[in-house]
Amino acid sequence: MANEEDDPVVQEIDVYLAKSLAEKLYLFQYPVRPASMTYDDIPHLSARIKPRQQKVELEMAIDTLNPNYCRSKGEQIALNVDGACADETSTYSSKLMDKQTFCSSQTTSNTSRYAAALYRQGELHLTPLHGILQLRPSFSYLDKADAKHREREAANEAGDSSQDEAEEDVKQITVRFSRPESEQARQRRVQSYEFLQKRQAEEPWVQLHYCGLRVSQDSRSEHERQYLLCQGSSGVENTELVKSPSEYLMMLMPPSQEEEKDKPVAPSNILSMAQLRTLPLADQIKILMKNVKVMPFANLMSLLGPSVDSVAVLRGIQKVAMLVQGNWVVKSDILYPKDSSSPHSGVPAEVLCRGRDFVMWKFTQSRWVVRKEVATVTKLCAEDVKDLLEHMAIVRINKGWEFILPHDREFIKKHPDVVQRQHMLWTGIQAKLEKVYNLVKEAIPKKLDEQPGPAVLVSGEQRVQVAKSKAQQNHAFLERELQRRKEQIQASTVMGGVRIKEEPVSEEGEDEDEQEAEEEEPMDTMPSSGLSNRLANGLPTGRAAGGDSFNGHPPPGCSSTSVARELGAFVKATFQRQFVLTLSELKRLFNLHLASLPPGHTLFSGISDRMLQDTVLAAGCKQILVPFPPQTAASPDEQKVFALWESGDMSDQHRQVLLEIFSKNYRVRRNLIQSRLTQECGEDLSKQEVDKVLKDCCVSYGGMWYLKGTVQS
Repeated sequence: MANEEDDPVVQEIDVYLAKSLAEKLYLFQYPVRPASMTYDDIPHLSARIKPRQQKVELEMAIDTLNPNYCRSKGEQIALNVDGACADETSTYSSKLMDKQTFCSSQTTSNTSRYAAALYRQGELHLTPLHGILQLRPSFSYLDKADAKHREREAANEAGDSSQDEAEEDVKQITVRFSRPESEQARQRRVQSYEFLQKRQAEEPWVQLHYCGLRVSQDSRSEHERQYLLCQGSSGVENTELVKSPSEYLMMLMPPSQEEEKDKPVAPSNILSMAQLRTLPLADQIKILMKNVKVMPFANLMSLLGPSVDSVAVLRGIQKVAMLVQGNWVVKSDILYPKDSSSPHSGVPAEVLCRGRDFVMWKFTQSRWVVRKEVATVTKLCAEDVKDLLEHMAIVRINKGWEFILPHDREFIKKHPDVVQRQHMLWTGIQAKLEKVYNLVKEAIPKKLDEQPGPAVLVSGEQRVQVAKSKAQQNHAFLERELQRRKEQIQASTVMGGVRIKEEPVSEEGEDEDEQEAEEEEPMDTMPSSGLSNRLANGLPTGRAAGGDSFNGHPPPGCSSTSVARELGAFVKATFQRQFVLTLSELKRLFNLHLASLPPGHTLFSGISDRMLQDTVLAAGCKQILVPFPPQTAASPDEQKVFALWESGDMSDQHRQVLLEIFSKNYRVRRNLIQSRLTQECGEDLSKQEVDKVLKDCCVSYGGMWYLKGTVQS
């Protein structure tokens, strides 16, 4: 109290917030000058700006009559820059360095804490700054002088060599043609420093008109200065400054909803717990996962608080993280945004994301990862590989890198639908990694590495009883399926010379179909059996209990009609977009489609390869028997090519002729395709029509055209 009495309030000043120039006001910081001279005293010859870069150049006159100005030095600089002959392009037309250029640079990117203040008639008016620019002398004239010097030296050397040589020798010239630029090469070029510098240099300058404070230009300076004052006298503009003490305290310290003892601490380098809880739930999850990187679901729920709905958290976590060994690992594109790059090697974010996805995928297969293997496959530098591994693993001497958290079996057991959806996503990622890194499929394990569960012994007699009960339950379905196949085979004909692959169907009826249902292998669209059950005597324990789908057919509680309808809708929509697909690519797209479906959807009952192919043929597609070369590395699924025969547009006939060509040729040149189209269609097709047909069904590689999915690079 004594100190407050010794320091009384002398004056109270009203503060106003002016917004007229809030998005236009810049602060220029000039180099230090004597106190007796201001920059407004110096004539500004010209000013220009690049708005997108917020870059400003000011050209100011130099007082050549000042006794401190060295005239001989000014003449020498002008001579070095412009040479002896002066013209319109000369920098110094007076043959004397009589001006200087100042170029700006940003001092800070965050100017929200800065404002310009104007005190008038007992009132303080504040205007937020949009930018702060430092003006520094530009010495570009020295670069111009060096360029002139090099030109003179080159001219002198050329003159000497022409006197010594009577005639020039004939030299052989090698002509090289550049390859077409790939998409990855184009992205690297766009993100390079040279490209960014070139693009900045290409931005045009906008000329400005400088209005000094003392040199009146129709009172423009004074007129603009009035905008620094708050225009509204009623205080409407100053609602941000009119706050009650309780509201001001609420802004400084938002109240927490609930506090607990022994609650895990959120990352302190980003936000406090009180600030974190003021954000939407999706942002809270994203911030926590971005900083922690690997977290069990139980820990995440404890950080968010007991009042948060676990279903909403489970829905939000799948948007920013992937499931690895029952724990959630933040997605790579969250850590490495699109326009970022590695701080060690400078590789773009796309390459880092692909390498990190490979590391995450390896941890879905095993508890251990070898650093040398990751570096060999991803081709990343040692520092980048180490960073990727440190996000989710710890190093063990003489063993490798072990996943940082133990296997969360409780989450896997509690949320099987989420585990199934995540497995579908990992299947799609695995397919991409196989193509990018040329992984050997035989060396890729098909099941997640997990501790084996207790085996359930099932006798041979029990297995026979289970098979018989399944056959009886699916009796009606098998009859309808048999009838449908007979009608389909009767309707299938050889059209346009294209060979249609037909599956042999026995006439004996349901007995053979029942045997086929028992022997048919389901398509790998279900999560690995290691997640929920283990094989015992060749039969999964879950299937022995009669709870899962069997042999690709839906369980008794699920309608087969709805499964066929949903599958048919997916196949038709897919071929309307793609026109030509291999069975391998179709299965990959189907896995991605399953991952996007809600839990409990009818398509999760299990779809076999045979059922998928039959649906494709029933949707109006044909199998094209492409004659692959004998030494092809394509898998059997990659050699099964299906094409949409009729889509209902004007190009159906053209596509059918093209498919007929590829039923006899593995690869074809464009001129042969165009001549065959002209011959079959009886009219001269334009280049646009031929390009459309080729774009729908083919890809170009090495000057040849292949059906989509059949090219082997």
